[in-house]
Amino acid sequence: MALEIKKVGVIGAGQMGSGIAHVCALAGFPVALADIAEDRIKSGMAVIDGNMGRQVGSGKITNDERKKALSIITPATSLDKLGDCDLVIESAVEDEKVKRAIFTELCPHLRADALVASNTSSISITRLASISDRPEKFIGIHFMNPVPVMELVELIRGIATDDETFDTARTFVAKLGKIVAVSEDFPAFMVNRILLPMINEAVYTLYEGVGTVEAIDTAMRLGAHHPMGPLQLADFIGLDTCLSIMQVLYEGLADSKYRPCPLLVKYVEAGWLGRKTQRGFYDYRGEDPVPTR
Repeated sequence: MALEIKKVGVIGAGQMGSGIAHVCALAGFPVALADIAEDRIKSGMAVIDGNMGRQVGSGKITNDERKKALSIITPATSLDKLGDCDLVIESAVEDEKVKRAIFTELCPHLRADALVASNTSSISITRLASISDRPEKFIGIHFMNPVPVMELVELIRGIATDDETFDTARTFVAKLGKIVAVSEDFPAFMVNRILLPMINEAVYTLYEGVGTVEAIDTAMRLGAHHPMGPLQLADFIGLDTCLSIMQVLYEGLADSKYRPCPLLVKYVEAGWLGRKTQRGFYDYRGEDPVPTR
């Protein structure tokens, strides 16, 4: 008999994790939001409150809906507090070692019938599932950023994921008001396999001096009708995340077309990771973003 999802655990209170908690709570699911430090959970809760406030301001939700959703998100300062969750979604940094350590620690605290998901944007679900004690109950649920705004969720089965887990996850995503696209378990799945090489190519175009930051972004906004230029988008995603996904593609598919641009590597080495560090392809420290090249 299929498990009914009644309570959701979210591991990671950053940009993605707080967004996932936000949409789950608005859909009526009580959420336990976990992170390694209490101040990170508080920061995540403040982001959720602010984003819901904007939704109230634009008429997407009522203030009562906001209050109700915020009231059913509770902080979880350790993974043992997720033991009563029916589904736990990991949304930590895009680093396989970190994710493996989380699943190793998490699984002993869960009920035998609980489902485990990863919000990874690129790493093999089959490989992550093998670390858990329940590979048949493990699935990839990849939300897009920003979660409250973007309609799509990629669902990715590992080699061991059973039909019941897949069907339960699909029903859960539908209850969040999201649209499912099913991807096979290949490096970076579908969206990032197409999107990240485009961003990487934009960085090569900058690196080779074909155009400036501003010219490249203007060209793609006005010439291809993209809502955001690729370098601006890279800053929004985080250049460290962009680099890690390109490395997963390059190592996983062994094709030179996925080689990360040396300039992208240099920016990450400098700690210029985009909006979150105030500098990337643009400098965000003033009133208006200024190109850094």
